[in-house]
This record gives sequence, C-alpha cells and structure tokens, in this order.
Amino acid sequence: MTLEPKEYVHLLPEVKTLINKVVQKNMADGFLFSAGTDTQIIAYEAVKYKPDITCLTMAFKHGTPKDTEWVKKMVALLNLNHENHVFDRDDVITNAPKVVEALKKFDPMEIRNSMPVYIGLTLLKKKGIKTVFTGDGLDELFGYPWQFHLSEEEFAKKQQEMWAEMGFSSIPMAESMGMSIKAPYLDPMFMEWAKKLPIKLKINFTDGVKYSKWILRKAYEDVIPKDIIWRPKAPLEAGTGTEVLRTFFNDVFTDEEFEEKKKEILEKDEVRIQDKEQLLYYEHFRKKFGKPKDVYKDKGGIQCPYCKSYIKTKIQFCKICGAYPI
Repeated sequence: MTLEPKEYVHLLPEVKTLINKVVQKNMADGFLFSAGTDTQIIAYEAVKYKPDITCLTMAFKHGTPKDTEWVKKMVALLNLNHENHVFDRDDVITNAPKVVEALKKFDPMEIRNSMPVYIGLTLLKKKGIKTVFTGDGLDELFGYPWQFHLSEEEFAKKQQEMWAEMGFSSIPMAESMGMSIKAPYLDPMFMEWAKKLPIKLKINFTDGVKYSKWILRKAYEDVIPKDIIWRPKAPLEAGTGTEVLRTFFNDVFTDEEFEEKKKEILEKDEVRIQDKEQLLYYEHFRKKFGKPKDVYKDKGGIQCPYCKSYIKTKIQFCKICGAYPI
C-alpha cells in the first residue's frame, strides 16, 4: 500500500527524536559498523556526541562482502574514525572454538553470522574499548524481507513469535570477553514504540520496491542520501562475505572421514550432522560441553529430533543445532 504524506509526515520528527534519545542513552566507545540501515542511523546520531567514535567494519577475505560500497559512502558522509578489517580462513579456524564456547551451540548459520562479530570484538578490545554499538533488534522489530509475502495477520503473528524468542549472539560473545553491547533498538523505550507501530509504517513501498524499516528510512532520507538510506537489506553473512563458509571447509574432512564421523556421532551422541561445516563446529561443542542431550535436558521444552536437545520454542527452530522445522 502506498501511503499519503499526511499519514506519516507528522511522525518523522518523533522518529528522529526517539532514536537520538536511545542512542545518547546507550552511548558506546566503539562500533561494529555495517552501514546497513540500522547502523547508518545509529552512526548519524552517535557522532553528534562522540565524533571520534571508533568504527570497525569486518570483511571475509575469501568472500564477496556486500557492505563495502555503502561503508565507504557513510564514512565519507560522517567523517567517521573508521577501520576496515579483512579476516581470513585461519582467523575463522582459530576463533571457531571460542564462538562455539561463547554461544554454547553449533548451529552453522548462527556461528557463521557471529564469526565476524566475535573477531571484531576481539580487535576492539585490543584498542581498549569495552562498550560496543550494534544494530541488533531492528530487523526483528520491523520485519525481514522473507516476511514480505505474509498477510497483515500472518505478519503480526510472526512478529509476536519472534519477539518472544529473540536473542542476539553479540551479547554473550561480548560478555565472554568482559565487554558489553550497546544496542539502542533494544532499549525498552524504542521497543515499546516499535511494537505499537502499524505494519504499513514498518513495511511499505518506495519507487515500486518494498522495504522494511520504512518509516525510519523516510525519517532520515533528508539527511542521509537516498541511495544509501534506501539500500537493500543484506544479511550479515552476505554483508561480510561469510556466506561462503557454507562450503569453505569441505576440504577439512575427506568425504570418507565425514561419513565415518557422521555415522559415529549419530550412534554415540544421537546427533544428526548435516554437513562438514556443522561437523567442524560440533566437534568443538562436544569437546567443551558434552552430548547435547545431556547439556540441554528436559525443562519443559520440545526435543529436537536432530540433536536431542530440549528447546523452548514456538517457531519450530532448534537454537542449538539450527534444525528447522522440529
């Protein structure tokens, strides 16, 4: 549905005022900066109070990071104190056990998405930074592109389910290093406002293209160039280039080794390993914590048929191994 200006124009100053408040309230010393809509807006407000805030962007050497061009534009626009860090295969191999330990899971997508964040946090810590901005929460509050086809009723139901279970890997990873995450969109003031917004202000059309975070983009399009604020959504693994990790470690195990280990794990641990990437993470999990069925015992949840963990979930997704549906 296309909105008439009279339906939203009065809200635009309110949006900016609210975001300014939650950014100022949750001020950090460092920033994991992707130049997605969520971090663009935080950066725009943050530099008003801390012009020299250290901003770090992560990119995987062996991938094709989609954030690069947008980062360059935002760095130039706001004159950010910015560093781009390229990490490689060895960095991932070295840090995989630490990410698995911090998150206490072996879900490949979760580990893959969390890897650049973890490495970024270690780099910021070396600079003496203890508090770090992230854009966590905005997608969950305003909707993902994969939800665009849903009816308003279905979308509202999915949002309620997501809000009941949302969690962010950046928080336990930072805690494992003695750091803390500052996420303005998770501030109760912002969350309360966002949850009450009509869906048409969260997802709508501009120039024939459907966007999430619509009212936020609209509020900032007069101060952030339109080609930047209306950039398409890039998932973290696509933005940093870590999506190639899906098959990048296929040479760590031969096909024969993989099949043998997969069979042995199923027999001994009752865990179904899906691919070589997951096997790499599972071996770290098993060594540190033990069998998932012993680590995540029955506490009123449902048992995942793939890893035998008991999980409390309404969205049929196993937060431990990543299986869906369960």
